[in-house]
Amino acid sequence: MSYKDHVTRVRILYKAILRLHRGLPPQLQALGTQYVKEEFKQHKNCEPSLVPVFMKEWTDYAVTLAKQLSKQTDRTIVGKDLTEKEIKAFSENQIEHIYELFSITQVVKVNGDNKQLTKNEESLNT
Repeated sequence: MSYKDHVTRVRILYKAILRLHRGLPPQLQALGTQYVKEEFKQHKNCEPSLVPVFMKEWTDYAVTLAKQLSKQTDRTIVGKDLTEKEIKAFSENQIEHIYELFSITQVVKVNGDNKQLTKNEESLNT
């Protein structure tokens, strides 16, 4: 594949993901879009051996999100659980980053307002 073809494929995938994010709730859309932009920017000049993995994972993400959004209701849950194998493949830095993202996404609707609950608050509300 030529460099020009590769750049075109990356750009198509990037734009497709950003379009899919329009179907997310506003807070998740902002978080997801920021994350995608950072990841694509960080990997712009990555080692060629990492490109197939990067493209596969982001393509899988786009396909999964498209399927989930096509079945969207008020209670639609987007995302998927990571397998033990996937978690073991992450570096320590990646695990920390995933945990940060997880913490941010723990936003719930309380009386029509978004509020982030700590674990202590969650246990008090149950």
